[in-house]
Amino acid sequence: MKRLIAALITLLVFSHPATAQQKPPTKAVLLLNWYVYSEHAPFFLGLERGYFAQEGIDLEIQEGRGSVPTVQAVANGTADFGYADAGSVIKAATQGAPVVSTGVLLQKSPMALIGLTERGIRIPSDMRGRTIALTPGDSLSLVWPLLLKKMGLKENELTVVSGDAQTKLNAVINGRADLMLGYLMDQNLRIQKATGKPVTSIPFSDFGVNLISSCIVVSQQMLAKDPDLARRFMKAATRAVEATEKDPEAAVDALLKAYPKAGERQMLIDGLRLTVPLYHTKETTDQPPFKVSAANFADSVAMLVEYAGVNASATSHPQDFYTLQYLPK
Repeated sequence: MKRLIAALITLLVFSHPATAQQKPPTKAVLLLNWYVYSEHAPFFLGLERGYFAQEGIDLEIQEGRGSVPTVQAVANGTADFGYADAGSVIKAATQGAPVVSTGVLLQKSPMALIGLTERGIRIPSDMRGRTIALTPGDSLSLVWPLLLKKMGLKENELTVVSGDAQTKLNAVINGRADLMLGYLMDQNLRIQKATGKPVTSIPFSDFGVNLISSCIVVSQQMLAKDPDLARRFMKAATRAVEATEKDPEAAVDALLKAYPKAGERQMLIDGLRLTVPLYHTKETTDQPPFKVSAANFADSVAMLVEYAGVNASATSHPQDFYTLQYLPK
């Protein structure tokens, strides 16, 4: 009898090999918006802790060269997932690119006015007669007129210095500009390191100019072909972000393990700690990461239409540019 039972067990096991073998992981590429820096740390934490592997995803993270090329790569299938500026995703979609966002990570804008604290600029009236450094044509300068309007200022009340990102930094560091348009988890830290002086950041969102920022972008073709891959990716990414909120240092350490030359550890930690509060707005405080509010997304589309040249028809259907159905329940 014992031999018969053993034989039956053996027969069952070998007649159903699928039960003894796991499905091979799905290879996928996540293309970032830029060279690796603190904002990208959650994805590396997710890799290190096996969150993507547990969802059956063999994920490769690649550095990017800007949001526009990242969106293009996703649209043409070179990358499965992209991490890019939501404005670039929306603009590409209105121009016919088959792309959509499956979640917005930076729901609060990182855009800010940044300058040395010793200049004494804390409220809009302090800016009159001062010098502002900006880069013409970038996303910050596009909403600059709206920011001035919200602050009750006119551009002719200020002196504007134009230049690229490094020129803006140098202008503030060398005292040629009182403020620059920048991102509150990056340029402020660079200025502080270069000068050894306290830096003040005044977020655009303090004045009602809150343009949603970095998001996950995928192609419509990928969603049609393998919607389960999108669900698994967003589940792992959500876990990674939640873990980052609890332990930013661990996320930075995971990033540095993969990219040792990404930057100085403490500066990366400081940058990530300034980034984490941008994951939620007041409306989504009790929601999981990536779950942007409909009002926030619609307001951002309206701003992009008015100030960034996005087709006006986009305001009538902002829901077409994103979907939350692939987020974990």
